[in-house]
Amino acid sequence: MYITMFKSKIHRATVTESCLNYVGSITIDEDLMEAADILENEKVQIVNNNNGARLETYVIAGARGSGIICLNGAAARLVQPGDKIIIITYVLLDRAQAAGFEPKVIILDDENKIIDIKNREQHGEVG
Repeated sequence: MYITMFKSKIHRATVTESCLNYVGSITIDEDLMEAADILENEKVQIVNNNNGARLETYVIAGARGSGIICLNGAAARLVQPGDKIIIITYVLLDRAQAAGFEPKVIILDDENKIIDIKNREQHGEVG
């Protein structure tokens, strides 16, 4: 039996652009993708802290070091530049793998620079 586990997230990313007239997806700075163990074309869940919107899409790599977080296509209707979002990935694991699995949590500042990397979250943490 496999269970779906939280794999990684980019926490409190600032949306830098939204591009409605694009075929779809989210563009993420490749440095941030690498830090969060997110692959190009990987499915992600996006949670908008500003308006509560939740959506799923796939990732396109953006220029390294650019800090780009751009929602493309229909997803652009659910965000505005400046919104704070959480980008989440999941993985299917069997119970033995899940028992020792540690996710990656990438915490960003307002310019989408990494300020912390964690392997767990605790109730009551504010970020």
